[in-house]
Amino acid sequence: MTEVTGLRERKRQRTREAIVDAALRLFDERGFDQTTIADIAAEADIAPRTFFGYFPSKEDVVFDEFGDTFATLKARLLDREEGETAIDAMRAWLASFLESHEHLADERSRCRRRVIGGTPALQVHERGLMGRFEEVLGEAVAIDLGEEPGSLRPRMVAAAAVAALTSLDSGQEDGSAKGLKAHADPMATIDEALAFVQAGVAGLQARPRPGHS
Repeated sequence: MTEVTGLRERKRQRTREAIVDAALRLFDERGFDQTTIADIAAEADIAPRTFFGYFPSKEDVVFDEFGDTFATLKARLLDREEGETAIDAMRAWLASFLESHEHLADERSRCRRRVIGGTPALQVHERGLMGRFEEVLGEAVAIDLGEEPGSLRPRMVAAAAVAALTSLDSGQEDGSAKGLKAHADPMATIDEALAFVQAGVAGLQARPRPGHS
């Protein structure tokens, strides 16, 4: 039974990968808005109804890894050891993420950046997804600052951190940039950004909260 289950999961993963590759290829060639789900299904050699067994929408194909990525970051931030700051936990997560994602500079990634860069609706969708990163990071920073989740100061820190990291990994619309993987030492580059954020957190910790003298 285990062998059968494993075979079934591998087949599902291959089908999922085929859908992503087909969709990105068509989005890149024809444009996101001009490509239909029927087009993707035909390119991936599946029935259109099969598409919806893997993805709720075309947008979800473009951001196919977001769910797993977000889940691992959230777990790392909220289940950290006592004494470990939110920023330190995020740095550790980033180091592990970069090490395990060698494909960040591959053609699929560059194709994805071209598609997003040429599609305003996808750029809006991406900003919404990044907002979820900000939200969970803000919750973790709030613990460090001894404040309630959703308070202004944790949200400012989270917004600054996400903005700094996004600027480091921003690609060109033609997909020519390779993101952090293009840097000789990606973690050194990340540390430059996080040093700025850490200094901001330290400054806030040294200042009394408004109304708490």
